Amino acid sequence: MEAPHNSPAAETVPELAGTTAPGAVTVTLTVTSPEQMQDLGRRLAGVLAPGDLVMLTGELGAGKTTLTRGLGEGLGVRGAVTSPTFVIARVHPSLVQGPALVHVDAYRLGGGLDEMEDLDLDVSLPESVVVVEWGDGKVEELSEDRLRVLIDRATGDTDDERREVTLVGIGARWAGLREALA
Repeated sequence: MEAPHNSPAAETVPELAGTTAPGAVTVTLTVTSPEQMQDLGRRLAGVLAPGDLVMLTGELGAGKTTLTRGLGEGLGVRGAVTSPTFVIARVHPSLVQGPALVHVDAYRLGGGLDEMEDLDLDVSLPESVVVVEWGDGKVEELSEDRLRVLIDRATGDTDDERREVTLVGIGARWAGLREALA
């Protein structure tokens, strides 16, 4: 019997709850292994540019850091991309003259952008790719154009590696998202 897929989409991503943001582009993909999740990150890196804000949503163990590890590989950044849970943010400089990767874990931060101000993300954003895990309701004000990534996985007693990954490109920057990933 197949394990049920938890669907936090309606709770955590308003664009997926029936009200689509004007101009939003949505792409849904199925990933069946951590290697495919990392590969998706590498593919996404080819679409990213300095100034991009990527918000990752998904429960613990969904694959947010695995996706970010692929982004780091695709962007050619220095250092192992690991979860920044206890340090809140890590900066991975580019080794190939591209943008740095700023990887933030906002899980332990309670408030909105005010609490995030100490991280100076607004200063880093123009020349970096900023990836924020658990950023919903906290960093949207950083950019009108942003990419929200919802990773939905099977829950319960299962070893199902399958994930439904929904990419929601918000703003004019993401108008060609579907074509860029084809």
